[in-house]
Amino acid sequence: MELAEAQKKVDDWIKTYGVRYFSELTNMTILTEEVGELARIMARKFGDQSFKKDESDLKMADEMADILWVLICLANQTGVNLTDAFAKNLEKKTSRDKDRHKNNKKLY
Repeated sequence: MELAEAQKKVDDWIKTYGVRYFSELTNMTILTEEVGELARIMARKFGDQSFKKDESDLKMADEMADILWVLICLANQTGVNLTDAFAKNLEKKTSRDKDRHKNNKKLY
């Protein structure tokens, strides 16, 4: 699915089932919460913490999808075209960092 299609699907879903978007500030807070939920899974799966009994069925992919959902909501609310924004961001990173990581001895 392309980003533009994802933005439309989220918008259609909100208009059909969600009544309206939550406020931008509420969605920013929800985004922070979702990132925290992913961080908890990452800390337990790849870090030094272990899963609690009630956390054993947590799904990393689902938390990433939750983050993407809320990010798309924020983009829709604020008029950001994620396709254009991502393309520009990739160009910026390529221009700025084209040799940076290749020359980083820490990565070898």
